[in-house]
Amino acid sequence: MTTHEKIEQHRRFWRGEGPCLILIPAANMAQYDTAGYCSRFDDPQLMWEAEMRRAEAVLDWPTDGVPTVRPNLGVVFIPGIAGQEYTIQEGQMPWPGKPMTREAIRTARAMEVQDAKPARLAERFYAIHRKRGGQEIAAYHPDTQGVFDIAHMLYGTEIFLAFADDPAWAEELMGISLGLYLRVSRQVKEWLGEPPAEMVHGHGTPQGVYFPHAGVRVSEDTATLLSPAMIRKWLMPAIERAVEPFGGGFVHFCGRHPALYEEFCRSEKLRAVDLGNSEMYDCRWLMERCAATGTVLCSRIAALDGEDWRTYLRRLAGLARNTGARLILRPVVFPESREECAAMHDMWHEWTS
Repeated sequence: MTTHEKIEQHRRFWRGEGPCLILIPAANMAQYDTAGYCSRFDDPQLMWEAEMRRAEAVLDWPTDGVPTVRPNLGVVFIPGIAGQEYTIQEGQMPWPGKPMTREAIRTARAMEVQDAKPARLAERFYAIHRKRGGQEIAAYHPDTQGVFDIAHMLYGTEIFLAFADDPAWAEELMGISLGLYLRVSRQVKEWLGEPPAEMVHGHGTPQGVYFPHAGVRVSEDTATLLSPAMIRKWLMPAIERAVEPFGGGFVHFCGRHPALYEEFCRSEKLRAVDLGNSEMYDCRWLMERCAATGTVLCSRIAALDGEDWRTYLRRLAGLARNTGARLILRPVVFPESREECAAMHDMWHEWTS
């Protein structure tokens, strides 16, 4: 299918029509390509060429995924725009620098997003893609961490003491972080020419999903350090304020935190959840929570020991039917040949229709 046809297929999926979706990789590639990363980080042309090599493998592949590219600038993208230092090392993604002072964080309110180096790199990447990328490969957002993750990187572990002992500053900090998230997201969508309440998002992979009623993604990887009470008081209000102007959001987190997963599923503003560590959960429990709330599980799902791709696919399709969950599956077990991948694609559609 063409990209346009895949987007129409995704529209039908979100309306509850047809089978669940499956994003079958075209190769067993690493999630992040970090070879020559130091040079690529500072050179949007090299960054674009590397991303295109990954996305081109998806063209005409038996998968429901939309071929996608992004300026792969890491979790430091928004903190770097706010003025936080970061470290670029060969063979790994960027690391945030030292926490900032309160005074330095407050100056971020006056930052012009487009003047910061990470923003300039992203803007040039998108300009190259508009000129040379064609119509079949969609560009999408850099790594936009959520409000709490941004605040955590900017202020460091002192944020936990602020939550407990200095709620006035904690509120101010989260407000500054929210403002950064909103301003950067709006700027990125302007560069992409993307409507406010929809997007294609590849979530760090060369295969993306079209969201007709969610215009942003949030990633809250360190929210697993929060208690359920902190999640309700500090995290969820910030996330919902962040995604509301964009019609809703797609959320990711790593680690094990069942209460956090349940809060995400209960939110009326979060359309889909991705898990970085699905092996830490009971798969039926995950699907039951999604089915009960109408949330889509858009995620890698762990395999059991010894499962081949057919056994894996049959198990997950059976769970989806039994629970009523809607899935966008990023399989962790899949065949190598095009012919077998085509068979996997057809089986998934048949078994989840």
